Amino acid sequence: MLRNLVAYLDSVKSRDPAPRSRAEILLYPGVWSLAFHRVAHRLYNARLYFLARAVNHFSRFLTGNDIHPGALIGKRFFIDHGFTVIGETAEIGDDVTLYQNVTLGGTDPANGIAGKRHPTLEDGVIVGSGAQVLGPVRVGARARVGANAVVTKDVKEGATMVGIPAKAMLVDVTAYQRDFLPYGTPCSDCFDPEKQKLELLQCEVEQLQKRLAQLLAERDQVPDESRSDGDRPLFKERGRA
Repeated sequence: MLRNLVAYLDSVKSRDPAPRSRAEILLYPGVWSLAFHRVAHRLYNARLYFLARAVNHFSRFLTGNDIHPGALIGKRFFIDHGFTVIGETAEIGDDVTLYQNVTLGGTDPANGIAGKRHPTLEDGVIVGSGAQVLGPVRVGARARVGANAVVTKDVKEGATMVGIPAKAMLVDVTAYQRDFLPYGTPCSDCFDPEKQKLELLQCEVEQLQKRLAQLLAERDQVPDESRSDGDRPLFKERGRA
C-alpha cells in the first residue's frame, strides 16, 4: 500500500513542478478528494448510499471538489487545484488530469430513464481549467481538452479540442509527442482559440464561395430553349408584335 502511495505521489510530481517534496503533495485538495472518493465509492457499492453521500459532502466541504460516490475513477487520477464536479455515471481511466473548475456533467434524460448520463474519459486525458464535458460522450485516450472548451460530442484518440462547441485543432508534432501537456493546450500564438475560430470561418467562407461559383456556372450552361414558359417574361418588349 505504501508503495502504491509513493507511486501516486510521484505521478503527481511529474505533472506539477510546484511541490518540493512528497509530503507537500499530501496537502493537495485533489489528493484528499481522491482518498475520500475511494471510501465513498466502496460505501456506494455496498448500497450504503446515505453514508456514501455523507463522506462526499464532507470531502466537498474540505476540498471544494464534488465527486459523486458512484463515479468510476482509475489509477493515478489527479485534480490540480480544485472546484471540480464529477457526475454519478462518469468513468475515468488511468493517469487522467483535471484542472480547476472542470465539470464532467450529465444530461437530463427526457424519458425519465437514468442510464449513462455522464462522460467517459479514457487513459491519459487532460482537461484544462474551466472546461465542460457534458453528456454520455467518450473522450479518447491521450486527448486534450483546452481551457473553457465545451465538449458535447465524442473526441477521437489523441485529439486536442478547443472552443465552444469544442472542435479539433491541428497540433504541431513536437507538442503532440510530449508526454504531458499542461492545461491541455499548447501555449503558443499559433494555437490561440480565437485565431482557430477565425481560420474555421475563413474555411467555411471559401467553401461557400466555391459552391456559389459552381451553381452560377451550372445556371449559365442551361440553354434558353430549355426554359419553360413560366420562366419567360410576361410582357413583350415595346415595338414588337
